[in-house]
Amino acid sequence: MIELQNIRKIYQVGEEEVRALDGVTLTVRDHEFVAIEGSSGSGKSTLMNIVGCLDTADEGSYYIDGQNIMDLSEHDLAVMRNKKIGFIFQQFNLLPKLTASENVELPLIYQGLPGKERKLRVEESLTKVGLENRMFHRPNQLSGGQQQRVAVARALATHPSLILADEPTGNLDSRSTRDIMDLIHTLHRQGNTIMLITHDHSIAMEA
Repeated sequence: MIELQNIRKIYQVGEEEVRALDGVTLTVRDHEFVAIEGSSGSGKSTLMNIVGCLDTADEGSYYIDGQNIMDLSEHDLAVMRNKKIGFIFQQFNLLPKLTASENVELPLIYQGLPGKERKLRVEESLTKVGLENRMFHRPNQLSGGQQQRVAVARALATHPSLILADEPTGNLDSRSTRDIMDLIHTLHRQGNTIMLITHDHSIAMEA
């Protein structure tokens, strides 16, 4: 599914050259659950952004399902993100004025799906994460763990082939962390390919 070869990403900070990624090679096969572990500033989020087509590498090659990502335009990268990749972020990234249902529906609108299918997918995704009774709550009416579940449902709704989770438990208490990790394991058992970024060794060991 994912094939990275000699990926390099360099940032210029003032007069200093920062090598965020320096020759990263990585293969992730279909249906694997892989963790990328590292301390703050080690480049793991930069790697996640490149894998998620949110950024591009300065050097190297990157293929998803045999397609060369380095040759894609900005528009094509956006299409790739929307159709193949589901994102789960540490900060949840929910729109505060939208309900849980509306947050999950948003990427489906970008996909151009008709309203009836969007409604079915939203209900299906929120039910999978146990929030069928919280569909019309806004983020400030939900706990941190519930907000992260909405983020997971949003990632699932587009039926992605790859789920990228960037520190998905970083802002959660121990109980909510366990709930989210159990949910990620369930998604993996259902056939999803998962790449998880974490600084927590105990979380990484679950991959």
